[in-house]
Amino acid sequence: MNTRTGPVTGIVKAPLTLLYGLPLIWIVLTSFKPSSEVFGAAFSFTPTVAAYSDAMGPALWTALRQSLTIAVGTTVLVLLFAVPAAYGLAHIKGWIASLGLGLLIVFQMAPQTANIIPLFQIFGSWRLLDTVVGVIVADTALLIPFAVMLLRPFFRAVPPALEEAAQIDGASMPRTFFSVVMPLARNGVFTVGTLVFLLAWGEFLYAVNFFLSPGTYPLSALLSQQVSAFGINWPGLMALAVLTSVPILIVYSLSYKSLRDGLAVGAVK
Repeated sequence: MNTRTGPVTGIVKAPLTLLYGLPLIWIVLTSFKPSSEVFGAAFSFTPTVAAYSDAMGPALWTALRQSLTIAVGTTVLVLLFAVPAAYGLAHIKGWIASLGLGLLIVFQMAPQTANIIPLFQIFGSWRLLDTVVGVIVADTALLIPFAVMLLRPFFRAVPPALEEAAQIDGASMPRTFFSVVMPLARNGVFTVGTLVFLLAWGEFLYAVNFFLSPGTYPLSALLSQQVSAFGINWPGLMALAVLTSVPILIVYSLSYKSLRDGLAVGAVK
């Protein structure tokens, strides 16, 4: 059985690698092409870094700072709300837990576009339009149900006997949570935090609607500015796509092992 698994796995992986790898190669190659050669030969062209030189201006660094602020702020707020909510749902049994999970599923099913107009009116009255805080609040509300549903299995995996032993030893509920539960569930919290960071980094719809000044756009919205009524700046668009992906690749590379293990554990609990 094992001798046949290797070749079969390789045969399956090869077309998948080509399927996902070729578009990435095309993006990188296009970013080094002059505009006049974008639709020419795939590999026969005169390389240039003009698109990168044009992209690496003040607008890029402003957008990078905005994206980083939104992603970090959203991740912190989501975990602050989702961790205690998931812990509570993991310990509550009966119809209350079923109702809570049902509401989370309903909130997840609500389309993001349906929230834009109500949130726009609310943020307008709260003077949060065209601010980073408004986008962070919107992203937080969007991602909390997702984070709670992912975190709940990790807290359910913590043996109740450990919490009972800590309480018998005189530990209070907060100390039991931070000293016993969180160390055992930290892999799940780290996994969910990483996923929330990646989702908030690439979020586009709220950013482009709640930021009224194009000069304050994050990276996801800055990419859309390469598309105009006069055409698409393909080298500039691809160069920005490559530069935007670099922080994501760094985060993914640093967190790959924990992310892989955390998703595997959460999938079977």
